[in-house]
Amino acid sequence: MENISTTKKYVLGLQHVLAMFGATVLVPFLTGLDPAIALLAAGVGTLLFHLCAKGKVPVFLGSSFAFIGAIAYTLNPNGLEDITKMPRAEYLDNLSVVKGGIIVAGLVYVVMAIIIYYVGVEKVKKLFPPIVTGPIIIVIGLRLCTVATNNAFFPIVDFETGARAFDGTHTLVATLVVLVMVVVSIFSKGFFKMVPILISVTIGYLICIPLGLLNTTAIQEASWFSLADSNITDQIFALPSFTASGILAIAPIALVVFIEHIGDITTNGAVVGKDFLKDPGIHRTMLGDGVATAFAGLVGAPANTTYSENTGVLAVTKVYDPAILRIAACIAIFLSMIGKFGAVIRTIPTPVMGGISIILFGMIASVGVRILINAKLDFAHSRNLMISAIILVVGIGVESFPLVDNLTISGLAIAALIGVILNLVLPKEM
Repeated sequence: MENISTTKKYVLGLQHVLAMFGATVLVPFLTGLDPAIALLAAGVGTLLFHLCAKGKVPVFLGSSFAFIGAIAYTLNPNGLEDITKMPRAEYLDNLSVVKGGIIVAGLVYVVMAIIIYYVGVEKVKKLFPPIVTGPIIIVIGLRLCTVATNNAFFPIVDFETGARAFDGTHTLVATLVVLVMVVVSIFSKGFFKMVPILISVTIGYLICIPLGLLNTTAIQEASWFSLADSNITDQIFALPSFTASGILAIAPIALVVFIEHIGDITTNGAVVGKDFLKDPGIHRTMLGDGVATAFAGLVGAPANTTYSENTGVLAVTKVYDPAILRIAACIAIFLSMIGKFGAVIRTIPTPVMGGISIILFGMIASVGVRILINAKLDFAHSRNLMISAIILVVGIGVESFPLVDNLTISGLAIAALIGVILNLVLPKEM
């Protein structure tokens, strides 16, 4: 890694931005928040995370999907189909409540980091042996597979109902993108072997032009300096409001996302080949998540979380330098301020990102399989079969489970919790 030039590191950083961009701007679109602010918070949040984690963990933070329901309801309690029709004063008042809830969620992370610090990382690691972490990582990758295949093969044909249908043109583009990525990853040499995603996205983008899949309207309508827009600055500088309803709706989600955080950091460490739970310590990564989420709440962005998409990039490129992720963070901040550049990336057609995602999410699941193989677990033992089977089925089959009102817990968190409990109660020796 030390032989990689600065210019090449910037290209690798841009590749990480391409991987996280779609998901990070999708969350604000779904909740009614601003995509430019979300991108700004993702970049700054990533830098804050690296500061807390001693710059050792190659992680990128982006908008968390776990908070979508709570944020959307708090920001738009009347369920307006078009939130832009909400009176501006009412929108800013609701946004202040959302800000308060997300800031408190970040503080929950910080409190949990302090608890972990005093309890000790070894006790935390005992809760997550390979028989638990392996299937959890597989679930993290496979839960995302429908997102990849839908974008690649089944585009939305009715935006009102969300209905999808098979599209041959989308399938052709996605297939070509996958083939280019496979060929570049396996047969290319030198620097080209490190940037298969960037090459695949570029070729896919160009292919979409003659096929009529590229919509440049967003580029034409985007302003050059997005953060100079008074509507955006009003949202950034709106003061947070710490109401009981906002805090109870949003902050408790941090308690269940905690398990997902451990899974993501374990996955990242498995890809890199280091134990990040121990060094710099899960308490530091949790602290980084908390500080980043609190900052996101302060400026009016969705809560931040570690991104599996970027871990997938690490697995593909085999380049693990955390400095490259910090470069990606700076690029994200720059794009949040330059509307035209951000719009170019936002116009990447869905079949292109679908093809890329097929590889990235599959790589993550494969890392989970590698953990099970390296641990030499005996699956002739019913205990191991039961734990892995339940984690896989619940984690993949259950999207979310309602708790109270609009608060839900993800299937991944439920599966991880079940896995931890079963590992503690089932006898290891018969």
